[in-house]
Amino acid sequence: MRTALIAGQGGLPLALSEAMPERPLVAAMEGFAPEGLSVDLSFRVERLVPFLRALTRDGITQVVFAGAVTRPRLDPALLDEGTAAMLPRLMQAMAAGDDATLRAVLEIFEEAGFAVAGVEDIAPDLMPKAGVLAGTVTPQDTADAARAAAIVAALGAVDVGQGAVVAQGACLAVEALPGTDAMLASVAALPPGLRPDPARGRGVFYKAAKPGQDRRIDLPTLGPDSIRHVAAAGLGGVAFQAGEVICLDLARMKALAGELGLFLWARG
Repeated sequence: MRTALIAGQGGLPLALSEAMPERPLVAAMEGFAPEGLSVDLSFRVERLVPFLRALTRDGITQVVFAGAVTRPRLDPALLDEGTAAMLPRLMQAMAAGDDATLRAVLEIFEEAGFAVAGVEDIAPDLMPKAGVLAGTVTPQDTADAARAAAIVAALGAVDVGQGAVVAQGACLAVEALPGTDAMLASVAALPPGLRPDPARGRGVFYKAAKPGQDRRIDLPTLGPDSIRHVAAAGLGGVAFQAGEVICLDLARMKALAGELGLFLWARG
């Protein structure tokens, strides 16, 4: 079985490639090259059918998706006949939200004859099991994480986001299209009068997959920068759903959490 890594931006494609027994063929959408990996095959959405044919020509039987992309602007002049026939299906999925779009993409690859693997199939060690990984979780942190988990579940049900910040039961921010970093920056910018007294609990950043999400694509990802942003936002720590969230360089994440006085908790 020969695998293609459909890579986006960020550090996940490299981490996943290094965890595989053989180097995969690395494919990337134009404008979204991965960090630290040379790209073997680039493609555009407008030429999706020729790209699928190229994968077949190169002997690919399995694909795995990793890394961040944003919705590209389509150039109708570049469409081939096969992709043009597929476009209404993709546009309808895009109008229904990110989750529907990703499901449609997976279906297209499967219909083209490719098996689709997930990160947990390729590198399960990137997804920590339940436990407190750094620091100390207080009863207030436990309550805030439970509240944040309920909020993230509600957001995910309408395909909005995978993260929330809660302090002493008050929701300070939720993740939307701008992403996690923008959400944490907005928390850091909140005036003191809009935040609960930190002496009673500094708050929790919580991350989890959406309810019913296909676990083969777009799982939440955390890394050392996440820990730094949480500290800059004045929060007490990070909680995430065990077995659902990818942690890049977990050893460094633990060390940073210790240095910055934060907890890191894979919540079961």
